[in-house]
Amino acid sequence: MKGRVLIIGAGGVGTVVAKKVAMNHDVFTDITLASRTKSKCDAIAAKIKDAPIRTAQVDADNVRELVALFNEVKPELVINVALPYQDLTIMDACLECGVNYLDTANYEPLDEAKYEYSWQWAYQDRFKEAGLTAILGCGFDPGVTSVFTTYAAKHYFDELTHLDIVDCNAGDHHKAFATNFNPEINIREITQEGRYYEDGEWHTTAPLSVHKPLTYPRVGARESYLMYHEELESLVKNYPSLKRARFWMTFGEEYLTHLRVIQNIGMASIKPINYEGHEIVPIQFLKTVLPDPKELGENYTGQTSIGCRIRGLREGKEHTYYIFNNCSHEAAYRETGAQGVSYTTGVPATTGAMMFFKGLWSGKGVFNVEEFDPDPFLTELAKQGLPFEELHDIDLEL
Repeated sequence: MKGRVLIIGAGGVGTVVAKKVAMNHDVFTDITLASRTKSKCDAIAAKIKDAPIRTAQVDADNVRELVALFNEVKPELVINVALPYQDLTIMDACLECGVNYLDTANYEPLDEAKYEYSWQWAYQDRFKEAGLTAILGCGFDPGVTSVFTTYAAKHYFDELTHLDIVDCNAGDHHKAFATNFNPEINIREITQEGRYYEDGEWHTTAPLSVHKPLTYPRVGARESYLMYHEELESLVKNYPSLKRARFWMTFGEEYLTHLRVIQNIGMASIKPINYEGHEIVPIQFLKTVLPDPKELGENYTGQTSIGCRIRGLREGKEHTYYIFNNCSHEAAYRETGAQGVSYTTGVPATTGAMMFFKGLWSGKGVFNVEEFDPDPFLTELAKQGLPFEELHDIDLEL
């Protein structure tokens, strides 16, 4: 099965998706890249020689503009790598035009930093009745980490009891302070309260207050901070045997110092303020003066290491399992012109789209990626540049 695809978003992840989709033009027969700023799409398309890419301008906050574009392009699948605020308008346009949907991050309201799938899960009946597929959270985390969990459950465990998702970026972009993806989303994510699931309940922690050193393969020990991340919500729903589920991410001390200053002086605020008669949002202004994540790749060294540390039962005995991927920033840049964080999000999105077009991930309604067969996805993901490694019955440190 082959098809027409529309990619919405021309940031770092959109750059990777456009490049990888074009590299797989045997599956993606017709490719359009759209963004609020068409010149960004044109710049990306000009660098891609594998297949022709059409470009378009669209305001993804505007359902009518999206519908007009969908009717013109007639895509079978939209890959949404725009902002999380725009998930629902894009899903609305998909329903109106009979288009299937895939994204990498769950919806967030603009006026509140909040991870919750409720808004998108509420589309279940409408997508089902329309005979359409919506695939949620097909990046790395969420995305590959959820598929890793399903792979573990399918092949190695009768019952999963403990899950720790661990995300280490051991790279160096040689900037005083920069975020690896959209600064506004990144800072909102990190500065909210931590949450984890244990014994059937959600527990809240002060932002970045719980931390410990964890050892990452070929990286070494890195201080890792407990955060809340959206895949926890869907994984504890789909794996009710889990007694505990947590998410950890590494941050360097210099990054955290900058972050504290940004918060202390009010620049992380998402509440509008009046500046010389104009209403501005401090964090959106900050975004304009920080380095563009899309431009970090050229001098980025080091690697990411992201995976799942799992404890569970097999034939009544407890086992541990660690499944992970390490991705080189330099290798990602050589292949796509983007750094590793964009690469580890964009490649899974492309792979999920391939699963859809090949009929390997199908169904009518709204799905999180752990509801599909993990095997063909992980096989294809390795071919596309993100192979996984496994360690059995080790000390998980958690």
